[in-house]
Amino acid sequence: MADKDQKKFGFLSNYPFCSPRKLENTHEYDADTKLDTIAVTAQCKLGDQNLASPVVPSISLSSTFRINNVGEYKKCAEEGYIYGRLANHSCESAAEAINLLEGGTGALIFPSGMSAITTTLLTVLQKGDHVIFPDPLYSGTYRFAKDMLHKYGIEISIVEAGNIEAYRKEIRPNTKVLYGETPTNPTLTILDLDAFVELAKSVKGGSLTIVDATFASPYLQQTLKHGVDISIHSCTKYIGGHSDVIGGSLCTSNKQLYEYIAELQRQMGNIQSPFDAFLMLRGIRTLPLRMVKHSQNALAIAQYLEQHPKIIRVFYPGLASHPQHVIAKKQMSDFSGMVVFDVAGGLEAGKTLVANVKLIVLAVSLGGHESLIEHSALMTHGEEIMSKKEREDGGITDGLIRLSVGLENASDLIKDLEQALAKM
Repeated sequence: MADKDQKKFGFLSNYPFCSPRKLENTHEYDADTKLDTIAVTAQCKLGDQNLASPVVPSISLSSTFRINNVGEYKKCAEEGYIYGRLANHSCESAAEAINLLEGGTGALIFPSGMSAITTTLLTVLQKGDHVIFPDPLYSGTYRFAKDMLHKYGIEISIVEAGNIEAYRKEIRPNTKVLYGETPTNPTLTILDLDAFVELAKSVKGGSLTIVDATFASPYLQQTLKHGVDISIHSCTKYIGGHSDVIGGSLCTSNKQLYEYIAELQRQMGNIQSPFDAFLMLRGIRTLPLRMVKHSQNALAIAQYLEQHPKIIRVFYPGLASHPQHVIAKKQMSDFSGMVVFDVAGGLEAGKTLVANVKLIVLAVSLGGHESLIEHSALMTHGEEIMSKKEREDGGITDGLIRLSVGLENASDLIKDLEQALAKM
């Protein structure tokens, strides 16, 4: 070191250096390479993944991937990555976590719960097929079934939710799919999964079973273990868990079915974004802890509401008074965070209640860390979606309130409900 530099940098001589890693660029530049080219192309090679890898999977945002050898293009497509619509590590990480929770052969993730539902139905159905749906049903699915499927030449029937005999009576020679929800949205009816699967087996030619298990989460209910063909979740809800991501998933135990739907998903381009997949995986990491707390809080609130004089009826699978409580105990490890109740005074009383909560948030959706409340007849199942008669046929009364119980202290939530109920 020159004398001048010795004076300038002398303080470094006594510092115990650890040599920094040597960084390599993915491109080779010569001395004449221009700055604008470097700005566009400069990229550091990944460190040796065989030596160490990130504990949290990195977000893979790239839309396309460098192919090292053109002769290995097919191998890249089968075992690696070539284009983000076809495969992406962030999406695969979230999908595999869901698959392991569900106990399936493979899972796929989508940009919304509805995209998972519509892609699945349009993939497994064809012109002339017949589907049986429950009533009530998630409003998005209800609208798609009523407004869209007939355009594809697909017939539908709608039967009382949870009623196996009602499904049986609607079976036709062309019945291709038995579609269920458990717990149902919004009345929390429980579908006996074992009986549902047995019914499907009795259909001549075979019928696929598809169950939306969003309200249960894959932590509290392993739908596929009962023999259901396809389990669907709106990952916006409990799987995401923070009200900051929109997503959906499907999972199946049938390898051929998984590969078939996966191929159609790629062709349709109905894929989740890598960043949203990252948020879904982050939510999954705390799903077990959150579902325990959701369930504890929901039971405490359901028990409080059940004895309140202004409440006509409480719907919660964890209460002995729930008509399918025994079935819920058989197929759920706990009863989740959704509480539904019917207030005395009908529509106006319900409006008063939801307008006067202070801690609980008036909003659609569910399954987030915060408690959300909605008036079903005026919001998710309102006149834009279905008529008053259609609501009544599904057990959705004018005073029906849906409460997604969050992770707050249960006593604070009860106090909030108490002061709002007092204003009715």
